[in-house]
Amino acid sequence: NVVGGMPYQLQIARLQNANLVVATPGRLLDLQRSMQIKLDQVQFLVVDEADRMLDLGFSDDLAEINQLTIERKQTMMFSATFAPRIQQLAARVMRQPQRVQIDTPQEKHANIKQVMFWADNAQHKRKMLDHWLRDTSINQAIVFASTQVECDGLANDLQQDGFSAVALHGALSQGLRNRRLMALRNGQVQILVATDVAARGIDVPTITHVFNFGLPMKAEDYTHRIGRTGRAGRQGLAVTFAEFRDRRKIFDIEAYSRQQFKAEVIPGLEPQQRFPQSRPHGDFGGRGRDNREHHSRDRKFGGGQRSGGYGDRPARGFGGGGGAGFGGGAGGARSGGVGREEGGGYGRKSGWGDNHSHHRGNNGGGNGGAGRGFAARDGQPAKRAFKPGR
Repeated sequence: NVVGGMPYQLQIARLQNANLVVATPGRLLDLQRSMQIKLDQVQFLVVDEADRMLDLGFSDDLAEINQLTIERKQTMMFSATFAPRIQQLAARVMRQPQRVQIDTPQEKHANIKQVMFWADNAQHKRKMLDHWLRDTSINQAIVFASTQVECDGLANDLQQDGFSAVALHGALSQGLRNRRLMALRNGQVQILVATDVAARGIDVPTITHVFNFGLPMKAEDYTHRIGRTGRAGRQGLAVTFAEFRDRRKIFDIEAYSRQQFKAEVIPGLEPQQRFPQSRPHGDFGGRGRDNREHHSRDRKFGGGQRSGGYGDRPARGFGGGGGAGFGGGAGGARSGGVGREEGGGYGRKSGWGDNHSHHRGNNGGGNGGAGRGFAARDGQPAKRAFKPGR
């Protein structure tokens, strides 16, 4: 297990003669550059949560890992969601890939009941959350917040109200995050208040409820969030709270999942405002996130300086100018792809360059950085330990 934010020495010791390494890209490259690991004998490269890896932050790190493992036999990518743009990208960076689909975000998720409540304001939303958290059927729950500030504030409020709750977000040290997740798995914590850092990868079978107190920025993250409950065929409940200002995000989630929310009310906590009953125009076409991608977010992934922007390492794209698939070929000018300069191409020829018809708009590529290295910060301890059957 090789991840950032943890001591190097123990990881280096465990790397001796390791057959399988599970790593975050940044720490893996740090160890490779310091000659603590050699990647030229790697046989299999597995990219988990591939849509997030290819979409934000890690693309140039993955490009370097691609080159370092160029002799491998197989590449595999996994994710619960693949937006169409990421599917196209994955097809370019793999050689003759086979697609295996177990489930889709459009499936009904029969074992996860999904309900939604309209709220007049933040105070109204908070009262409804408090009502739900006192449900005796809750074993453990994750409450998703939109921001780190909201996450910390809500966790502190719940602690003051007597709940066993802790916060989890990217500003916490890796060690503290590990300890809080372990406390959740051990049953010492009943409620985890988290940002989308917890939307993927957490597998705690005793999580019976997921609450969307703050809505996700991206519609597909809703699918990842609710998937924290109902694990391995168990029953789960996903509760979403939304204010009127959130209606566009609700419509986007409906468009992405091709399912409509059915708004419910809590007796005594009914909203006073009138809220939209369904998606405008009564269908799921046209304005969902997937259909808007090329016209909004993709502008920042458009042309770089000559070669399409998704990083800053010259001649190190997923493909390179003359290369095919997930590597090979030295990038040339105007080759499109992962690199702001005369860099590698994220495809066979034009890739993501500024000549690509789908990506007109800006000439300034780049992705905003990986954001590695978390500042340590001690969280507030829970007021009391969670007692089963509470």
